[in-house]
Amino acid sequence: MRRALFVIALVGALATVMEAQQAATDVTQWRGANRDGVVTGFTPPATWPENLTQRWKVDIGTGYATPLVVGNRVYVFSRQGEDEVMSAVDAASGKVLWRTAYPASFEMSSASKVHGPGPKSTPVFANGRLYAIGMAGAVTAYDAASGKQLWQKPGSTPLPMYTSHSFSPIVDRGLVIFHVGGHDKGAITAFDLNTGAEKWSWNGDGPGYGSPIIADFGGVRQLVTITQSKLVGVDVATGALLWERPFASSNFTNSITPLRFGQSVVVWNNNGPMRAVTIARRDNKWVAEETWTSDDAPNRLSNTVLDGDVMFGMTQRNMGQYYAVDLKTGKTLWASEGRQAANVAVERAGDIIFSMENDGELVIFRASRTGFELVKRYRVAPEEMYSTWAQPAISGNRIFVRDASTLALWTLN
Repeated sequence: MRRALFVIALVGALATVMEAQQAATDVTQWRGANRDGVVTGFTPPATWPENLTQRWKVDIGTGYATPLVVGNRVYVFSRQGEDEVMSAVDAASGKVLWRTAYPASFEMSSASKVHGPGPKSTPVFANGRLYAIGMAGAVTAYDAASGKQLWQKPGSTPLPMYTSHSFSPIVDRGLVIFHVGGHDKGAITAFDLNTGAEKWSWNGDGPGYGSPIIADFGGVRQLVTITQSKLVGVDVATGALLWERPFASSNFTNSITPLRFGQSVVVWNNNGPMRAVTIARRDNKWVAEETWTSDDAPNRLSNTVLDGDVMFGMTQRNMGQYYAVDLKTGKTLWASEGRQAANVAVERAGDIIFSMENDGELVIFRASRTGFELVKRYRVAPEEMYSTWAQPAISGNRIFVRDASTLALWTLN
């Protein structure tokens, strides 16, 4: 009897360990579990293969939302015909497990038709539920096990001018936060995770096209984001504006996620200079002071990753150059040769950086202070200009790549 109880306890303990290991590699939101582009659980091979192995590929519809990976399921938000669709896919086989759709007819503006009708925003997974915002601003909550729609808030007009809603939601302490509304107006709004009831909103500016982070500064938990014309910090508990700075882009296409570095955030607008802004509370007032600014590596659409005090990304200069910047000083440490790509989505696993270029090539290089150290280049999607604008989901050693209309699983062996 004792032996049987021991075996049962051992099996239970092993299952708990396996679940913890799997949870550590889950991709639950935009830019990963901590919203910083850092991948956990990836083990680099002793020798990188000449080619990656495609395990499966499935049509899932259009859009640029990052796939989410939770355990043995992949969740994909896409457009199929006139519907916006949330789907669950078996991670091992690519089989679609469930599909939930709602009608969402959408016409892109003439200035952005080339980017397609979305959706562009990456959903967020929390407590067994999925939360997403569509191109016309409809906010929807789904049960992740069954796909059942739990609650939905209708969209609002007018819409953001260029790529419509691209702000990826974030979850914190029982709230899911979106920037609803449209061009010239709209509100950062917090909804109750379970009921969808509105808890607070701040309507000081229309939405940009980037996504927020949540961080503690001065003992207060803050949502930090770029809006249409500002960089703002909002109290997550109440929605009160704590601080703001002007941050206008010439054509309202601020589209990046702030990167935290110590007590600062690093940001840039469309092809404008890079800035480090220190957030502090002095004499009972919030201040957001510029620590340094640099014109060396102007960005447009590509986000970045941090390794220690060095940031890696891609500038638009010379038709695309990888670069490294010392975040203590803003000094550019190196820049690669030009003509690399128009846009990249970068992620870091240890000293390895994955860069998904917009034309379907996955570039692997090392996080080095001294220069661009290429490891490998892999073709994972058709060579087209807008093939792979979605950030890949790297879960352990599984690489889920979304191109213009399909989702594929690639592995290193």
